Amino acid sequence: MTRIIAVANQKGGVGKTTTAINLAAGLGLAERSTVLVDLDPQGNATTGLGVEKKDLRQTAYHVLLEGVSVEAALLETDIPSLRLLPSDIDLVGAEIELVSSEARERRLTQALGPMGGRCDFIVIDCPPSLGLLTLNALAAAQTALIPLQCEYYAMEGLAHILRTVTLVRERFNPALRVEGVVLTMFDGRTSLATQVRTEVTKHLGAQVLTSVIPRNIRLAEAPSHGKPIMLYDLRSPGSVAYLELAREVIGHG
Repeated sequence: MTRIIAVANQKGGVGKTTTAINLAAGLGLAERSTVLVDLDPQGNATTGLGVEKKDLRQTAYHVLLEGVSVEAALLETDIPSLRLLPSDIDLVGAEIELVSSEARERRLTQALGPMGGRCDFIVIDCPPSLGLLTLNALAAAQTALIPLQCEYYAMEGLAHILRTVTLVRERFNPALRVEGVVLTMFDGRTSLATQVRTEVTKHLGAQVLTSVIPRNIRLAEAPSHGKPIMLYDLRSPGSVAYLELAREVIGHG
């Protein structure tokens, strides 16, 4: 069965797209057939895999609003087991056009339906907001993976996204559960990062994943080269951490 994971946090700058790209890449390198869905109008997951947005013909916009099949819009990547459903700025229009659409929260669910059984994982990179695109992702997903930056306001942002997951579960997707909270940009040399880790673990227990993503310059550099961290610097701490996250997610199956 295909597992659909939405990588979501309404707060920007928490490593959400980095996590979506590198989790998907890690799953692909583990020879799990994986599709990365870029549902963010910024299209950073698209460029982060080396795709030029100016060359795009069919994107997530055409899938959601014009009935193009996901399969027809998929692009190959440098990892044979990983394909990409790209996006660009047109997706901003989708958020507006969906408002008056029938079954507006389930467009992605319907689009991904035919993909069931055709791949092992679908990883969705959500925009940093709680609008209709994120609702579509959470309505389509079985689990939500929540990246959490180790900083002062982390718990406040976490409470918001957990409330959203509960709301989506009640209204649209009773099967939705939390895949886990993954701590990102972790710097063990600072007492604040350690305090956040302790506090989150105290509140959420086993929902906090054992994989921790360190603050790492190579992770920051990789997107500008259009590569996931494993293809940019396999031995870097960031690469090791995301491969461990992929193993942990596979183990949840």
